[in-house]
Amino acid sequence: MAPNDPTPTADNDHPATKTTTKSRFAEARAWWNEAWDEDGVLYRLWEDLRRAPDAGWHGMANWIKAVSAVVVFSFVVLLFNGAVDVLLAAVHHILTAVPNVQVGDNTSTGVWATIDNPVRSYLAAHSVGLPISASTVYTLWQVTGLFSLIAGFITRSNGVRLTWSAWGCAGIAMVWTTTPEASRTVATAIAVLAWTFTSTFALRGLNLRPRVFTTIHTGAPQVTVQPQIHIPAQPDNGPGPDNVRQINR
Repeated sequence: MAPNDPTPTADNDHPATKTTTKSRFAEARAWWNEAWDEDGVLYRLWEDLRRAPDAGWHGMANWIKAVSAVVVFSFVVLLFNGAVDVLLAAVHHILTAVPNVQVGDNTSTGVWATIDNPVRSYLAAHSVGLPISASTVYTLWQVTGLFSLIAGFITRSNGVRLTWSAWGCAGIAMVWTTTPEASRTVATAIAVLAWTFTSTFALRGLNLRPRVFTTIHTGAPQVTVQPQIHIPAQPDNGPGPDNVRQINR
């Protein structure tokens, strides 16, 4: 007895599915064989790779150059990222290793104390609320001055010289602000003299005299034209010209 369910069984779909799978597999295999033919895509790529060592950088295929450049760039970025993390960690340890700076600390002695102690006190008093400590600010201050002094002496760069000038003016202003009023003038004068003395090294070769460039215009060259008419020599015994007429004859 036949079932009353009019829906066909699902087994009727299996042959079509198997046929589709076989046809797709056959198409993929045909493409693979065609790609490895003499003019196929994979064959050309393999030939480019095989010839690359002998061809060198200028002779290799452009797609190999592009892939190599991307790989090298990614490797450099990874190394740079790791190096930056290590460098920042080292700088953080160096900056936090210095002793804490307190207002009114008189750790320096001699003439240097006249300049250094007011700077330390000023930075400590005005670093409250910053995400870094006053000792870190003072260390950055010292590193900036030392770097601009040495780099200005070696490179003679205008940017480094400008940094040195700004650093010196800011230090002089700190000394003037923090030093007590009774000795403010003398301390500021000592700071100015010390900064100008060290500026002979940081500003080495600086010349404030403006440069004058003189250009001499010679103008267009004079050309003299002398027209000349060259008449070829006539033979002595040859016939004369037929347009010559004697006068009064």
